[in-house]
Amino acid sequence: MTTEKKRSVAESRTDGSKAPRPKDAATLILYRQSSKNTEILMGERSARHSFMPNTYVFPGGRVDASDGRIPPARDLRDDVMARLVRGGCSPARARALAVAAIRETFEETGLRLAETYPMPRRSRVAIWNDFGTTTCGPDLSKLDYIVRAVTPPSRKKRFNTRFFVADAETLEGEMKDSSELLDLRWVTIPQALNLDIPLITEHVLGHVDNFLKTRPERDANRPVPMFQMRHGKRIFGEE
Repeated sequence: MTTEKKRSVAESRTDGSKAPRPKDAATLILYRQSSKNTEILMGERSARHSFMPNTYVFPGGRVDASDGRIPPARDLRDDVMARLVRGGCSPARARALAVAAIRETFEETGLRLAETYPMPRRSRVAIWNDFGTTTCGPDLSKLDYIVRAVTPPSRKKRFNTRFFVADAETLEGEMKDSSELLDLRWVTIPQALNLDIPLITEHVLGHVDNFLKTRPERDANRPVPMFQMRHGKRIFGEE
């Protein structure tokens, strides 16, 4: 049995219970240009995770209730907002997803996509004060939205994940491992494909590769690839 198959079996429901409703989540794929190659940031999920432990993934996680209450220093680009809304989000939920991607990246890697606020403000959520909320907040304008994936109904935990990308050139902070994400490393896409990655991450990497090679225009009508499973079959569609 392959590693992916074993992981699928371990994370699948076996008690006949109803499939859980997928929870909103967001992931941030950071890229940078090295001397010869374009690299992306990945890390190994801690063994204590019940969902995809010991696999290499991008920074990210589920949306917290507080993410919808954090005012961004800069809003989403109009084309990115339009694509998120087209996929069923309200504008407020779209912002919460983007904020979650930036927050999770900061928590897991120490890196920030930030911009200065016009006036100092303080948050009741500790992580945002660590982020620098009194002086700066999440910069959503740096994000592009490229793919969406929903965890199969057979799994114990399910997520409706939006994958964002951003240029690492604008990052602040010092990269460091966390209790959530270990062995952080910059890798090329061929190198990433040789890591122990979930099947969905392999699929997303294909779209990341295409994005980095083509650098598509900022078009609100650009289709967003979407992965989901229906009646036991993988569906690769668009939204």
